[in-house]
Amino acid sequence: MIGILVAIVVSWLLLYLIEKNNILALGFLPIGKRLKQFLIGFLVTGLLCVLDQFLESYLKSSTWILNKEMTSGIIIKSFWWDFKSVLTEELMFRGALLYILIQKIGAKKSILISAIVFGIYHWFSYGVLGNVMAMILVFIGTGLMGYALAWAFSKTKSIMLPLGLHLGWNFIYNTIFSNGPLGALLLIQKGGNELTDWASLLNFISGLIIVPVLVLIYIRYFVKEETEKTTGE
Repeated sequence: MIGILVAIVVSWLLLYLIEKNNILALGFLPIGKRLKQFLIGFLVTGLLCVLDQFLESYLKSSTWILNKEMTSGIIIKSFWWDFKSVLTEELMFRGALLYILIQKIGAKKSILISAIVFGIYHWFSYGVLGNVMAMILVFIGTGLMGYALAWAFSKTKSIMLPLGLHLGWNFIYNTIFSNGPLGALLLIQKGGNELTDWASLLNFISGLIIVPVLVLIYIRYFVKEETEKTTGE
């Protein structure tokens, strides 16, 4: 929680000192419209994550079973953990810095820079630094998603759609399908076989390449380009 507060304060200071603006420049208003964008984004990547996980289950011939030790309190706690981590990353990569960059050098260059930095950041968060092949693959996958999220910010003039897109994937992946650092949560994968080379490649491409590409397609064709005036409604 302290990290989020620090990120908000730093964002506010940057926006005020450089752009003479405040935190509302990140597109939190109007509330109804932004909440709708957040929820749609959450559903889009949440659904993609479900499809990706069932593809993995199909390839492995495994099944998903409900964790009988799970409680609503644990789910809420896990959701809060996912939300805090996602909001912190969004404030870092699609917050004040991206907003300022767009004002200074334009959207195209700013989106590309944001995507590159997001990809490099995941070398450290994924712990692959030094493994050249893993670094390349992680950079491509997370860089594509970073590009999609930054593009969503640029088109909507708001942090809320990228926040929803980011949280939808993380929550379903980490909490529902128990892939995160918190261990076994709602669903647990049972049985199955080790993936063969081709199946492993297909599973890898699905999550790291196909999903970001589908999100990019969604943003390209289904997200309306807004003007600065729209954000002040």
